[in-house]
Amino acid sequence: MEDGERDAVRAFLAGVRVGEVRGGVVAEVTSRGAAVVLDGFPSRPVGAVGTLDLTWGPRAEVGLVVGQRVMGEVIGVDAGRGEVRMSTAATRHPLLWRFLRGLRAGRVLNGTVASIESFGVFVALDEGPAHPIHPGVGFVTFPELSWRYFEDPSDVVRVGERVSGVFLQFDTTNGEARLSLRALLPDPFQEFADVAVVGRVLRGRVTKAVPFGVFVEVADGVEGLVRSTGTAVEGPAAPGDAVAPGEGLTVGEEVAVAVVGVDRARRTLLLSLVRAPGEPGEAPGTGRPPARW
Repeated sequence: MEDGERDAVRAFLAGVRVGEVRGGVVAEVTSRGAAVVLDGFPSRPVGAVGTLDLTWGPRAEVGLVVGQRVMGEVIGVDAGRGEVRMSTAATRHPLLWRFLRGLRAGRVLNGTVASIESFGVFVALDEGPAHPIHPGVGFVTFPELSWRYFEDPSDVVRVGERVSGVFLQFDTTNGEARLSLRALLPDPFQEFADVAVVGRVLRGRVTKAVPFGVFVEVADGVEGLVRSTGTAVEGPAAPGDAVAPGEGLTVGEEVAVAVVGVDRARRTLLLSLVRAPGEPGEAPGTGRPPARW
């Protein structure tokens, strides 16, 4: 691009604002989306509609072809690349887009569980328009369903169940309101961290064996890692033993562990196996069973 053309592009982009609607004609279609010659700047295509910013709907309805006239909402202006990023989904479904864009992080939304999929849970919201494709405008990823570990999301929610969730963000790619159900629930890890002291001995149940150690549940919804021998783990040194290869601990087995470190921000708990003389599981030097939180 020559200096004169570059200056002309910059001057045009200076007048483009995010949120406004612009029209143009599709000049090229690739696997990455479409290049658009925008109204008011016919010399070269500076508009760009990415594949994820197309109208949500059946493929036959959302595909663009060269020569087609399109309208799109400006979602970004990249002066360095000389490009105006546009979304045709915003103009095809203006009521839904306006509703989602008007939501603010932290707001509580209510609705009904509409579908449980392998990638998350759809929620039909009480307010706002319906989604043109998905069973609900609200969407909850599995980690945002609960603070506690679960193997099947149906153990947490069921289709038809009424739920409330905190709005996290507007997913412009899928036209969804990302929600968190767990944000409205007390975090058992933080409650545990309030009373956890390094060196405190607890009893727990082995829940999972992994190449770098085993996880032990020491309270409802709170699991900690007992690292494998030789595994580098961020945190203070263990006061007791690590898990040696071939240790033979099995899922469901009860063990005595000591708190090595608690990281509130990362919600991680490091533990060490306690091996005391006398009765198995005895707290070191006490002759008593270890405490349970």
